[in-house]
Amino acid sequence: MVNSQGHPQSEQTFNKVPLMIVLISGAFAAILNQTLLATALPNIMRDLNLDANTAQWLQSIFMLVNGIMIPITAFLIERFTTRGLFLSAMGLFGLGTLIGAIAPSFSVLMVGRILQASGAGIIMPLMQTILFLIFPVERRGTAMGMFGLVIAFAPAIGPTLSGYLVENFPWRSLFYVILPIIIVDIIVAYFILKNVTEQKSPKLDILSIILSTLGFGGLLYGFSTAGGSGWGSTEVMISMIVGAISLFLFITRQSKLERPILQFGVFKNKVFTLTTILGMVVFIAMIGGSVILPLLMQNMLGFSPFESGLMLMPGALLMGIMNPITGRLFDKFGARWLAIIGLSILVITTFMFTDLTEETTFTYLTVVNAVRMLGVAMVMMPVTTAGLNQLPVHLIPHGTAMNNTMRQIAGAVGTALLVTVMTNNALPEQGLNGLIHGVNVSFIVAGITAIVGLVLAFFIKSKPKNGDDVNGSKPRSNKAVTEN
Repeated sequence: MVNSQGHPQSEQTFNKVPLMIVLISGAFAAILNQTLLATALPNIMRDLNLDANTAQWLQSIFMLVNGIMIPITAFLIERFTTRGLFLSAMGLFGLGTLIGAIAPSFSVLMVGRILQASGAGIIMPLMQTILFLIFPVERRGTAMGMFGLVIAFAPAIGPTLSGYLVENFPWRSLFYVILPIIIVDIIVAYFILKNVTEQKSPKLDILSIILSTLGFGGLLYGFSTAGGSGWGSTEVMISMIVGAISLFLFITRQSKLERPILQFGVFKNKVFTLTTILGMVVFIAMIGGSVILPLLMQNMLGFSPFESGLMLMPGALLMGIMNPITGRLFDKFGARWLAIIGLSILVITTFMFTDLTEETTFTYLTVVNAVRMLGVAMVMMPVTTAGLNQLPVHLIPHGTAMNNTMRQIAGAVGTALLVTVMTNNALPEQGLNGLIHGVNVSFIVAGITAIVGLVLAFFIKSKPKNGDDVNGSKPRSNKAVTEN
């Protein structure tokens, strides 16, 4: 909570466990929702008489709206109370889920997805902001580790659950599975969620909202469609140009406003900038497992969607289990060696996917992917926490929004880049192994990306033995952070 001076109150003021449960449940539903629909697209296409390009918009629109909402969240966090914003976000998400479940047509289903994404785009940065306000610096690694547990667990069960439901029930069951979680979370949040953010009543700058929407939306759409349409297509080029120009104008305008919607000044902090880049690099490398491997299994090796989901599950579960452990290790030792060891594992295991053939077994794919996710778990949350720890309290909403936005862009870039590399390097005339050659080359690119991350990890400062924090400065209380 925030006292009259704008400083977060003592951590003993209220019980954090129920608050954590509410926040994590909301994030779980939002992330689970993102991973469920891909497997069901063929069924939705048949039921609603859609072609592949039209049906794909159900995925694209979610990512677009989600990406557009995240940068605006920093403004919303400063404008509205914690309770009001969280309940509104979950309400939008729940309404969208209900509309998706009963949608009689594609257009209505699209409305449902837009509402879902607008709520989900607020939930994630809001969660991170609240965690950083209610926990002191020395316990944030553990808190973010618990947050990471859920972030990993939802994608772990998503593809497998989706595959099972689609094979045994109508595709609408995917929405009905999420709806009870949302309803219960809204009810519990109404009674126990406390206001922990400080309201500043910033003015709404309409032009900034428009430029942010065109900028981030244009880039995300361009990158997300480049994998299928090709980098040189008119659609992709126009989207990228509009996005780049709008983003430039948005950044320029923010630097001139007294109360900007999104503070690009967070990048003046070298540690935050380094850890954000590191997070993006790891995310691009990680995309290889979650996007390319299912394509390999289903389109080339003849596995079902359910089996490809099962293959990904151990890795995601291991990542989930490791997140609280790496969070505690971060609190004790800092991020540097966790990142170096994790990225070394990521580099080795990524290159183990560069020599795949039609004889490659389910077991090999599962085990190597699981070890890859162990490496990712050692890097993702610790470097995020190390970067955000450097920001004063009033910039944390902007830091979390920026961090999530950059990761969304990295995900879109990584997917488009690796799918394009895979497609362009496939050799159909050489049969199945010729097609798999494209997959091998895409993992070489992912491996090179991971090497870049490993080099960057050496620039993270060690945690000195005298009790200084991960980046070499004295530990600061929440009050000290505010007054910096």
